[in-house]
Formats: sequence, C-alpha cells, structure tokens
Amino acid sequence: MTAVSSVAPWQERYARLRERLLRDYREIPSGSPIRLAKRTSNLFRPRDTTPGTGLDVAAFDGVLHVDPVTRTAEVLGMTTYEHLVDATLPFGLMPMCVPQLRTITLGGAVTGLGIESASFRNGTPHESVIDMDILTGAGEILTVSGDADDPNRDLFFGFPNSYGSLGYALRLKIELEPVRPYVLLRHVRFATAEAMTAAIEEISATRTFESRQVDFLDGTVFSANEQYLTIATMVDEPPTGVSVSDYTGMDIYYRSIQVKTIDALTIHDYLWRWDTDWFWCSRAFGAQKPSVRRLWPKSKLRSDVYWKLVAIERKHDLSNRVARRRGRPMREAVVQDIEVPVERLPEFLDFFHREVGIQPVWVCPLRQRDPDARWPLYEFDPDVLYVNVGFWSTVALPDGVSPADGSVNRRIEEVVTALDGRKSLYSTAFYDRETFWSIYGGSEYTGLKAKYDPQSRLKDLYAKVVERS
Repeated sequence: MTAVSSVAPWQERYARLRERLLRDYREIPSGSPIRLAKRTSNLFRPRDTTPGTGLDVAAFDGVLHVDPVTRTAEVLGMTTYEHLVDATLPFGLMPMCVPQLRTITLGGAVTGLGIESASFRNGTPHESVIDMDILTGAGEILTVSGDADDPNRDLFFGFPNSYGSLGYALRLKIELEPVRPYVLLRHVRFATAEAMTAAIEEISATRTFESRQVDFLDGTVFSANEQYLTIATMVDEPPTGVSVSDYTGMDIYYRSIQVKTIDALTIHDYLWRWDTDWFWCSRAFGAQKPSVRRLWPKSKLRSDVYWKLVAIERKHDLSNRVARRRGRPMREAVVQDIEVPVERLPEFLDFFHREVGIQPVWVCPLRQRDPDARWPLYEFDPDVLYVNVGFWSTVALPDGVSPADGSVNRRIEEVVTALDGRKSLYSTAFYDRETFWSIYGGSEYTGLKAKYDPQSRLKDLYAKVVERS
C-alpha cells in the first residue's frame, strides 16, 4: 500500500523555494553584504546600492494557499497585493488591510508598514500576520510568531518598520475578512479641518454614520475650506438609482469626490480606486488631460507605470535641469506620509497649508488593532486614534536654496515630531541619529540587530533610510 503524504502541494513548493534560496545565500562569500535583487520598488528614496550579488527572490511572488474556513492565507513574501487580492476575492475574502497601490508587496507592507481606509478598525498589515518565515541577516530562516512561548517573538514584533535591516519575510500566514460584492460611498464635505476631525473621531469610535455601518473611511483635502470624508460600506447591491462607476478609463476617481455625493464601486475597483491615477499624481504626466488619456493605453494607467517615469526623472533631475535653463525656481520633492494624533490634525493641516501648500492631500485614520501588542520600531499608543496625512508633489524653493538641502522636508519632520507624530520611512528622511532612534525604537533595535544580524550583513535602519550611502 502506498503511503499518503501529509504534506500539501503548496508546502512542497514552498520547501523547494526555501532550499534554493538557502543555496543561493550560501554561495555569497562569508561576511559579504546581503541585498535583494528586486526589479521594482515603491520606495521614494535611493535604492540600496550595497555591492555584491543580490538574492533573487522573484519566485517568492504568489499565494500558496487560501483557507476559506479559517479565513487565512499562506502567502509568499514578494507577493503583490494585486495578486493577493486576485487570489482571495473568489472566496469572498480579502486581507484585513490592503494598501492602496497594486504593486506593494505583502512582505514590504509588513516590514515597511502600510495603511488604508480600513485601518481605523483593522490597523496596519503587520497586525493581521499570524506567523511568518524570515531570512535573517545571520542566514537562518526562522518561523516567528507572537506566541508567548516563541523564543524569537522579539523578531516578530520588531520586524515591522525594520525595512529589511533585520531580515526578509519569505512566507506569511495572514488573517482575511469577508467582503460583499459592492461598496457604497458617500462623500461628505466639511468647511473646516476641525469639523472634519470631529467627524473622524465620532465615526472611528462608533463605526457608524447616520445609522449605517462604516467599513472604510478616508478623506481628501483640496484646500483649507474644502475637505471631504469618504464614508464607505460594503453592500450586496447598490441602492436603486445608484449606478456602479468605473474609474479605470476616462473618469478620474478623486475628481468624482467633488461632484458626487453618493457613488458605488465593485469591491475590486474600490480597493484599487486610487491606483489608476496614483491618487492624483498622474496629472504630472499629463495623463488626466482628456486628449492624452484617450491615447494612453488603459492597461498602463497604473501606479507602477508612473513610478517608473518618476524614477527616470529622479535619476536625471530633468525638471530642475530645465528650470535652471529657464531661470525658474528649483523644486524640492516632498513625498511623505506622516501620522499625528487625531486632535493634532487641524494644527498640522494649518501648518501644511501655510508653509507647504501641496494640494490635494490624503487623510486616513488608524488605530492599533490589538491594544495589548507592542511594536517597538513604530510604536503606537493603543489608546490614541491617529490620522495619516499623505502628500506627494514638489515645492518651489527660494532663490539660492538647493533641493538637496531638504529644507521643506526637514521642516515637516520638525513639526510632526513637535505634534507627537512620526512619519513613514519609505521616502527621504533627514533626522539626526539621536532624534531618529528616539522615535524609531533605538534601544530595542540595537538588541535585535545584534541577535539576528551579528555580522551586520544587512544595512542598519538609520544607514538605510537616512544616510542612503
């Protein structure tokens, strides 16, 4: 009688991937720096320039298994959220937190954080991880979880916001939640930041608006006296008289916020509503002009396409080279996501309108899902509702001021710190060492680095996100 294997096909596939990666790792000379050989990135700071052979992790993109009974998924670390959502929606499920851009990877969102309109109730992506396999700087693959008896639980809690400086997630088991086929949206206008802030607090606390359950909540600030909250609920069918919109072609989602009070999208299109125009950043490439948009292939109206165009611009500094020739002001790239306690939001927006002036900006409330958990490298007060503010553009500089000085970004960092906030590290950062480590868990990071990367084969967090050497 032939024995029946208790190992599922997906487990066999993953085991082969692990073996190959460990083989590749062992071929790197002892003591040599380690980096990933990645073709794409959603970072807005220079990519890691560590010399040497990178680990090819292209095969670690894919969903290994979806369990609709336990509402969990086993996912490879380089899986994009686009692929993850495509695998879970047929089961009527989705990840607890789906960052707004298709090509963000699950591993990247966990080690680098992510946020979206369900974060006021579900927190951030790392909070729905049950366990994961991490390739550490020491060359070990460790399965880590938050279980009290896990000897490596410190790595589980220290991994978020480590940005690959402690190791790389190869496999993650995550929680999923049920979805309905459609999302009903209501765009509510507020004349002041104070009024919008009060509504954010009330909706986040009650998870209702006008007696209707609220599943998703984010906002768009067009000016100091024009801001909207988009209050959304999953439904089986849109109400009579409300048609289902499509913002993947000629129509532009963020423009609809100003002209529609009620709207509806499929759950799939809702999750990617911001991706088609990279929120509003596609306007920089002329993609929002009707004459251009008609000729722009629909399949190329995507954030990763715009990102490649930005990467070319950043590499050659084309805009500022043209500006210098024409005698125009230099411009500093200001691409940031910051978070402040909800009660400080009006104060931050007042500063931002006065001194920075980028419009529109995105706002999104978030609260830590488990009040008893502690994530030391990006620590939330579990009793506080925070609001993320995202802004992505350039700012004209006075004569004689160089974009390399980062004067606008430095000022934003200063104000955010004064308001008891912090910012995401996917973009440029200018903190001095003392300030940086006081915000991002310096004392505990040192212990984690010594334990899981004792030879410092991975760049440390400060070197990676601030020094950019």
